[in-house]
Amino acid sequence: MFIVMRTWVRGRRCLLARVGAADIPLTDFLAGLMAHPPTRVPGTAVFLNASAHTVPHALLHNLNHNRVLHERLVFLTVRIKTEPWVPFEERMQVEPLGNEAYAVILTFGFKNRPDVPAALEGLSPQFGLTFEPMQTSYFLSRETIVPSQEVESGLSHWREQLFRWLSRNAGSAVEYFNLPANRVIELGSRVEI
Repeated sequence: MFIVMRTWVRGRRCLLARVGAADIPLTDFLAGLMAHPPTRVPGTAVFLNASAHTVPHALLHNLNHNRVLHERLVFLTVRIKTEPWVPFEERMQVEPLGNEAYAVILTFGFKNRPDVPAALEGLSPQFGLTFEPMQTSYFLSRETIVPSQEVESGLSHWREQLFRWLSRNAGSAVEYFNLPANRVIELGSRVEI
């Protein structure tokens, strides 16, 4: 069990380093994008991202393939603390980025159920953001790990294979964050480690 858990931790670290090497600062990207914006469509797009200050890969893929932006953009980062419970009043941070774009950080304790739609609905009284469930789309990035002979991952071959298997069988972010399955769009990329 120790080997499996250690492989997961080291593999995630390698994956995040590989994916993070191409990260773009969010505010700089939005400033350039809004100088010549693509077509804006009605509704709210929530882009889940591990880092609150970088461009989500799902946004880049969506722009590349669909060439549109929603009227309201929410860049959402969910953090799980080592404390068991985080009070509702302390769970939300909202930073307006201009042009109907917002950086939102939701913080949960490890025993809290991370219910993202319910937490976003809780933003309304405090921050003036309203979320219509049928007008909100959730965009997730999904990485498919592929082995490469050229890239040095820091994992031995057998550990890389174990990490690929663990990653393929990991739980779904849709279920974990209680996202409505019919409102989620997963955009994937292949990552060599």
